Formats: sequence, structure tokens, C-alpha cells
Amino acid sequence: MDFLIKFANSFGIDQAGSSYMWAILLVGFLVLAISIDRYLYIFVKSNINANKFMDEIRRLIKAGDLQKAINLCKSAQDKALATVVLAALEKAKEINNFRAIQNAVDEGSLAILPKLNKRTNLIQTFSNVATLLGLMGTIYGLILCFDSISNPAIPAVEKSRLLAEGIAVAMFTTLFGLAVAIPGTIIFQMIANKTSSLIEDIDEQVLKLVNLLTGE
Repeated sequence: MDFLIKFANSFGIDQAGSSYMWAILLVGFLVLAISIDRYLYIFVKSNINANKFMDEIRRLIKAGDLQKAINLCKSAQDKALATVVLAALEKAKEINNFRAIQNAVDEGSLAILPKLNKRTNLIQTFSNVATLLGLMGTIYGLILCFDSISNPAIPAVEKSRLLAEGIAVAMFTTLFGLAVAIPGTIIFQMIANKTSSLIEDIDEQVLKLVNLLTGE
């Protein structure tokens, strides 16, 4: 409890190093906001059971009901895979040509892939910034320590207080920087891995679809 009180007090505007604490807090909010946005887009909005979805699409195509397959894609068009599949099916309905369908797939992929990767790297960037801000706070705290020790005009009792204050600044800023950076790095890796998995599913499933549509 004592630690939490001291940690909260380190944000006081009259406290040495408080500017670093507030800067790290701001970066922490940015990491949190972007992480929530990316999680909702990747894990909720874009996620789909690729095998189940494509099994149904293939069943409809084999049954010769291309329009129903298109309607199924439209009903799930917010999903990344469904968007690319829809582009292929609509082109196949218009002209059943391998090159034309492949071009439609490429266009659909180019439209969806930037949305999957959008802002994800900012999570890692801001996590690194939090670490660096913590390091800057550590250096600032050490400077306060050295100044208090080397200044002969400061009484011994005051030196002890300033030394403790400098060490506290160094430790709290380092701790807070890492407390933001470590979860941010883990979240970034989870989202990046899921994004890669979605892209691999799109590449694999759409290739099979194009071959099925064109008989290649």
C-alpha cells in the first residue's frame, strides 16, 4: 500500500520527474487505445472460421449456385476473407477467365491487406517509446543523485533527502516505462500473429477457390 501511495505521489506536479511519469501515462493510453481498436478489427470484425466458410462456398459452387455463394459472401462482407472471395465470385459470374479472376482477387487483397495491418506497428512503436521515456527518467533521477552528492553547499541531511528523491525518480520512471512496454509488446505480438494467420488463410483459401472456379 505504501508503494502505491508513493507511486501515485510521483505524478504530483511538484515532484521531480513527474513530467516523465505523465509522458509515459500518455503513451500508455495510446497503446491501450490502439490495442483495443486493432483487437476489435482483427479478432472480432475480420475473424471468420475459414474452413467452414469456404466449405459452404465450395459446396454452392459445385452445385452451380454462384449467386447464393455471392450472397453468402455479402452477408459476411465485413470479414477479410469474405471480401476477397466476393471479388473472385463476382468476376467469375461476369467472365470465367483465370487471369480476370486472379486480377480481381489481387485487387480485393490490395484493398483489404492494408486495413488488416493498419496502425498495428504503432503498438510496438509506442511500447518502445515508453521504455525510452522510462530510461530518460532513470538518467534524470541519477543526475539528481549526483548533483546532491557533489554539491558541497547542501547539508548532509538535505543530501540524504535529495539522494532518496533522485533514486525514487529513477526507479519509478523505469518501472512505469516497463509496465507499459511489456504488455504493449505482448499485445503487439498477439495481434501481429493473428493478422499473419488471417492473411495466410486468405492466400490459401482463395488460391483453391480460383482453381475450382477455372478448373485449373
